[in-house]
Amino acid sequence: MPAHPSSSAQKAREALAGRLSEIRKDAGISGRELATRCGWSESKSSRIENAKTPPSDADIRAWCRACGADDQTPDLIAANRQSADAHVQWRRLQRSGLRRLQESTGDLYQQTKAFRAYVSDVIPGFLQTPSYAAALLSSIADFRGTPNDVSDAVAARIKRNAVLNNGARRFSFVLEESVLRYRVCSAETMAAQLGHLLGVMDLPNVALGIVPFAAQRTVWPMPTFTIFDDTRVHADTLDAASTLTQPSQVDLYVRAFERLLQGAVRGSAARSLVAGALASLD
Repeated sequence: MPAHPSSSAQKAREALAGRLSEIRKDAGISGRELATRCGWSESKSSRIENAKTPPSDADIRAWCRACGADDQTPDLIAANRQSADAHVQWRRLQRSGLRRLQESTGDLYQQTKAFRAYVSDVIPGFLQTPSYAAALLSSIADFRGTPNDVSDAVAARIKRNAVLNNGARRFSFVLEESVLRYRVCSAETMAAQLGHLLGVMDLPNVALGIVPFAAQRTVWPMPTFTIFDDTRVHADTLDAASTLTQPSQVDLYVRAFERLLQGAVRGSAARSLVAGALASLD
């Protein structure tokens, strides 16, 4: 099988193959012995181990069982699935623009009961006003060269964000204070956005913390990420929005969120930071 057309997906495939190879070597068995234990050909073991053939979930279970490493099966299966999902999402973004990307997470938002989001660059999508979202998505579309469907994308985002008004769901946000100060839109739009943020803070199912500039930190500022029900993480980088589902990865982000939350202020102290940013726009 040729290399995966997405370089990041190919790297993920190679990393998975490397982990499977290490598991076999740690078990002290040859590729031939592994094949015998799994009931397949030696060439199949070689293709999987050299990232020529992507393993199925059943292949991974058999591999780990043959090597006495059943405890590693969940992480490896999750890694295998997310490497494929990342490529589908990238093609969808390039082909269909930003509206489809907003809609693609609609089911996930409806299924999730507890959201945790850390944001270090812009107002969280959940909390954006239409005007702020339009300014931000316009700059993203221009930078990435995607189809100009910003109006439809904004409408899809606002529709998706209606989940915020569902009292059965819980939302916890941690923002860097810098998010309140970055000018990604006009002063008028930013003032309305900050006013909206103050209103959202009164919702009973929303907890919002802000890490002040002067806070003594236990962890450094990080790229934006969102945790869905302790089972899935969306982590943003410049070239991709990675979906992470390996239990060990999710646990890492949960621990990072808790550390960031420890350095955040909430309640009246958080409102004062928003009010101060709002006053600076005058």
